[in-house]
Amino acid sequence: MKELKTIVFATDFSDCSSEAFEYAQSISRAVGSKLVLVHVICEPVDLRGFYVPHISFDVLEKEIEDGANRMMDEFCREHMTDADTYETRVVPGVAYTEIIAQAEDLNADLIILGTQGRSGLDHMLFGSTAEKVVRKSPIPVMTVSNR
Repeated sequence: MKELKTIVFATDFSDCSSEAFEYAQSISRAVGSKLVLVHVICEPVDLRGFYVPHISFDVLEKEIEDGANRMMDEFCREHMTDADTYETRVVPGVAYTEIIAQAEDLNADLIILGTQGRSGLDHMLFGSTAEKVVRKSPIPVMTVSNR
């Protein structure tokens, strides 16, 4: 069996992600691997040049980043109480490309993420981050369905 030294767990802090986290944490503990939690901040539409009252784009980006970091801290306080071999990363970008890029940067052996199981028009309009990670990642991917 291939040794799993580093596992990347991608989260959007949804219920589906929390369910997938249980698998990531269980596998990480069972094989003694490092667990890296990654959250990708979807870059907001660039509103520069348009009138956006009461807040500048730079302030908005900073608020979003601060909020994401607070959510990651809260998630870790709640779920990582007895873990000592983990790391967190909060990065901006397109979710599937950043998840893969972070996993490659870490030389990860496995990516784990949840899938919400969208179908029909919802899937066509919004796509699936999990599906894109599975299709494009050179690193093995485990998805956990929330059905």
